[in-house]
Amino acid sequence: MAGRLVRRTKVTKFATDGTSTLREDSLAVEEPLEVRVNGTSLSVTMRSPGDDFDMVAGFLVSEGVIWSADQLVSMRYCAGTDENGLQTFNVIDAELSADTPPLDLTLERHVYTSSSCGICGTASIDAVHKVAHFGDLGGDSRYTSALLGSLPDRLREQQKVFDRTGGVHAAGLFDAAGELLCLREDVGRHNAVDKVVGWALREDRLPLSGCVLQVSGRASFELVQKAHMAGIPVLSAVSAPSSLAVEHAASAGMTLIGFSRGRAFNVYAGAQRIG
Repeated sequence: MAGRLVRRTKVTKFATDGTSTLREDSLAVEEPLEVRVNGTSLSVTMRSPGDDFDMVAGFLVSEGVIWSADQLVSMRYCAGTDENGLQTFNVIDAELSADTPPLDLTLERHVYTSSSCGICGTASIDAVHKVAHFGDLGGDSRYTSALLGSLPDRLREQQKVFDRTGGVHAAGLFDAAGELLCLREDVGRHNAVDKVVGWALREDRLPLSGCVLQVSGRASFELVQKAHMAGIPVLSAVSAPSSLAVEHAASAGMTLIGFSRGRAFNVYAGAQRIG
């Protein structure tokens, strides 16, 4: 998979003393993906190719379109070719079951969604605040501080594409015992989370009660919302959360961790889960 996610290029490296050398470097690949539902175009997003079906499934969960594996009948790549006549694999049509609620057309994205923005272009601002199917995530699950503090390093150890490019985010799903269930990398942090959630949906694991989502970047509102929509009670990030992320986590009964750097971390909501 790393081969599809990485492309080689030539760069000129300059030193501060004025000398320069020509060398090869590795770039994280970024390409557009159009998401269609039952033939209707829903969104075009920029992403790292690979695990596309997981990403589409997770995107539909995040948007509140589906929440169960039996609602997703099939997914397929639609015909699309580049200037050389080769299949681009950049359009996916998802077929939903007949009993799935009708698609809310206010979700339609009228502009490209960049790899740095998970909610840019949403047709209605009201659609940003989704109604989570799994409701309040308050529960009696408990986690030790030692376990939670170990997750960033364990995530970093598995970031193979980042090792080669330094240009991708990562999201890892861990169970309550600290076992890594799924890890995905992508140029967009929201895409990485969608790919993890989509994997869980396709494995019929939703809701992800008792799990921890560890991310390599900051904890934005969109990531908290995606975790909430998948029923994940704990979101941990190596960087800072936003104010809206903290508000949403608290209202959803989630535990939100920031600045998790191995030795210590800050808990912004749901500290009662940590022993």
